[in-house]
Amino acid sequence: MPPPSDRPLNERTNFLLSQLGFHTAMRFTERLAALDIQPSHFGLLMHLAQGEGRSQQQLAEALGIHRKVMVGLLDDLEQRGLAERRRHPADRRAHAIHLTDAARTLLPQARAIADAEEEDLLTGLSGEQRRQLLGLLQHMAENSGNPQGVHPGLRRNPGSP
Repeated sequence: MPPPSDRPLNERTNFLLSQLGFHTAMRFTERLAALDIQPSHFGLLMHLAQGEGRSQQQLAEALGIHRKVMVGLLDDLEQRGLAERRRHPADRRAHAIHLTDAARTLLPQARAIADAEEEDLLTGLSGEQRRQLLGLLQHMAENSGNPQGVHPGLRRNPGSP
């Protein structure tokens, strides 16, 4: 076996994860374009679906993103008719964020796209291999320092590279 520094790229875990991540991210972005949303929109919509009514500040803190990025994401969702800001019932200086009916209609379609992308990615793996891979990736993610269930790409404005 060659010394670690001489290993080819196809024997490096970090390269393979990056290669597969880039590939699936590009395909997911292309697929979501049919719904006129980007992966960052999908991520925020998924978080909103788990608990509406949080303030912009609470959402930004929970997702570990800068408040200015949150404002940009919410502006995009509002312009698309997918989210709305309402006066927060407990803090009149804050806005509570809610999904619109359009978002409730769009989310099942977006989830189906995410499911199809995942299925394509995992083609060729048995059910046991899929469970094993998921468990290993979850374990690695827990040790990455990222908030659970929050993609690092969510921290950027939707239009930024």
